[in-house]
Amino acid sequence: QLQLVESGGGLVQPGGSLRLSCAAVGVTLDLYTIAWFRQAPGKEREGVSCISSSSGSRNYADSVLGRFTISRDNAKKMAYLQMNGLKPEDTAVYYCAAGSAALGTCRSRLSTTSSWSIWGQGTQVTVSS
Repeated sequence: QLQLVESGGGLVQPGGSLRLSCAAVGVTLDLYTIAWFRQAPGKEREGVSCISSSSGSRNYADSVLGRFTISRDNAKKMAYLQMNGLKPEDTAVYYCAAGSAALGTCRSRLSTTSSWSIWGQGTQVTVSS
């Protein structure tokens, strides 16, 4: 069974940067589409970014476009979310998720949590001065 282990969350000042990491454990990562979601208190889980199995397609929520960059290294079984220009409204628990690459494109799947079969434990990102 694929498991995802996250790291990299923490406290950062507005305008700062963080890089979240997601390590795959148990199986190879190359057959899976990877996404990052986030959930702030009192809000629904929101799709942030998605990357296809071979990195050929990447999508971002409008709220993070131009500031966040998703990447992956299948050989290392790792996925990343580089977050620059962080804002207080980025404060949330961030989750990485994996789903079969056969279930649809990143663009369509980022709008829902239902097509993602594996979730990381979540890592807290707090943006505050």
